[in-house]
Amino acid sequence: MTSMLSDTTRRRSIPVQVGHVTVGGEAPIAVQSMTNTDTADIAATVAQIRALAEAGSELVRITVDRPEAARAVPHIRDRLRAAGCTVPLIGDFHYVGDRLLADHPAAAEALDKYRINPGNVGFGAKRDVRFAKIIEIALAHDKPVRIGVNWGSLDQALLTRLMDENAKSPSPRDARHVMHEAIVRSALDSAEEARRLGMGADRIVLSAKVSAVPDLLRVYRLLAERCDHALHLGLTEAGMGVKGTVASTAGLAILLAEGIGDTIRVSLTPEPGADRAQEVRVAQEVLQALGLRAFAPQVAACPGCGRTTSTLFQELARDIEAHIRDRMPEWRRLYPGVETLSLAVMGCIVNGPGESKHADIGISLPGTGESPAAPVFIEGRKVATLRGPDIAAAFTALIEDYVADRFGQGESRAASDTG
Repeated sequence: MTSMLSDTTRRRSIPVQVGHVTVGGEAPIAVQSMTNTDTADIAATVAQIRALAEAGSELVRITVDRPEAARAVPHIRDRLRAAGCTVPLIGDFHYVGDRLLADHPAAAEALDKYRINPGNVGFGAKRDVRFAKIIEIALAHDKPVRIGVNWGSLDQALLTRLMDENAKSPSPRDARHVMHEAIVRSALDSAEEARRLGMGADRIVLSAKVSAVPDLLRVYRLLAERCDHALHLGLTEAGMGVKGTVASTAGLAILLAEGIGDTIRVSLTPEPGADRAQEVRVAQEVLQALGLRAFAPQVAACPGCGRTTSTLFQELARDIEAHIRDRMPEWRRLYPGVETLSLAVMGCIVNGPGESKHADIGISLPGTGESPAAPVFIEGRKVATLRGPDIAAAFTALIEDYVADRFGQGESRAASDTG
């Protein structure tokens, strides 16, 4: 897929290998997610990891917060691999990560990366000792780390020191700027300490999570200016539903368009019992909308107006989206490149034919008062005119033929005019 941001220079970062996935360098921007199951519940965690991976999460993070969770990790890894799921697993550690990794070497070995929060790894002298212990274990098991700062658990000693220095400055800055600097310094100072302990830059990913878009932009621009480490982007505590989706999209899209970011996570608060994989789909849509990656065929659909009082085009757009979703596992296996396919489902003559011609395959349904005929265009050429109650089935068949003809070895019937 040709990037629509091809004129944007992506920030040069040092690539980090996480299992079989490369983060940074020239590798595609990776999508990741995190489970919300109790990691000690092996069956539930395996099921959710598989669902996230099947949705397209290329890295999955799990909470390792107590001995029961640490003991479960190798069993989770083994069940996933037995099921053919090879997604890299990241252990999320807070407070007692050094102890859990030391006491449970099988977990330390099974994980593909460790996430360390420098704000709660320890306090005072204990902080340095515990941080060093995690780095030593990572080195012993040849694992990369993500040093993940979060402003909700920022190193208070560092923040206090910077606030004091700012207060004494002849030109003090406002408190929010000092907060941004503290977040960035926490990440950079921790990375420098990890390097001093023997960890290569090619084993370190940095993140700086905040919950407001303007702050996100500020801290990541600062990080991008001051280091060449691979960067994990994400708006923490983005929220639920439309709010969380819009906020995450706004922040990620701006930074990605500036060439900043090597892996992303959309941290949505799910509705109770809702599909956790929604955060994966949103992340994919952000990357695909920017032209940075292609994950699934895109359907351009008419929004509707007074010319489209029938719900036919809405129903067809919904059915085509569902058909693509259902067929993608097999299409992906049989037809490499099918994710770049573009489709159009339009509702009237005003933009319908033109939009349909721009798509690889498109249909222009009749609007209110128009002739009850629906022309179909393939690669800009009219190939069919559909009529009657079976338009949806006929258009779906044309899509199947086109996919097989373009991306596989199948013979197409799409060039025959059915109407």
